[in-house]
Amino acid sequence: MANGNEEHGGGGNPGQGGGNPGHGGGNDEVTIHIDKKQYKSPSPTTGAALYLLGHVAAGYDLWREAHGQGDDEQIANNATQVVLKNGDHFYTAQSSLNPGARRDGH
Repeated sequence: MANGNEEHGGGGNPGQGGGNPGHGGGNDEVTIHIDKKQYKSPSPTTGAALYLLGHVAAGYDLWREAHGQGDDEQIANNATQVVLKNGDHFYTAQSSLNPGARRDGH
């Protein structure tokens, strides 16, 4: 007979990600990365919650890296729902940044 402690595998490995699919009726917690730092977040969440979680500084925007050929997605700092996938990568960039413009006068 087992000692009743068989279900210890799933949530006990921090950093492994995806250990416990469907663990209840509410939000699922997923592992994401913001500026190369690992975080856990419920999914779905809001853009404002992601800005707080990633400590996004004033004057910066949060972007989700696109997989494949698509454009990266800007995340609004508001109550808009954001559905996260395990392993999503986000990064911050200055709000006024225009990759096609140069500000050094040349």
